[in-house]
Amino acid sequence: MMNKEKRLRRKKRVRAKIFGTSERPRLSVFRSNQHIYTQIIDDTRGLTLVSANSLQLKEKLTNQEKVKKVAEILARKALEKGIKKIVFDRNGFSYKGRIKLLAEELRQKGLEF
Repeated sequence: MMNKEKRLRRKKRVRAKIFGTSERPRLSVFRSNQHIYTQIIDDTRGLTLVSANSLQLKEKLTNQEKVKKVAEILARKALEKGIKKIVFDRNGFSYKGRIKLLAEELRQKGLEF
């Protein structure tokens, strides 16, 4: 079985249990080889409340630096909208590397999950 198929299978299994509400929206994370994309979603209304990704960054950065900048942007936008508590959906990616770095940065910036 291919790695992508395994990730999608994990994603499907986890998403059956994780659900974002208005009080605790879901933070969905996707990473590619070059970029990282994040969205805070209210699943009850099917709305993306806040989003940030590394495509918005203009300067040349390493992947870790991109993650830190995206976390900073996302946390600022979320706190401006009054979102403090979220549910973390890592989209089937293992909790290490850039995913772990993103989570730790967001916790430092004041989001709870």
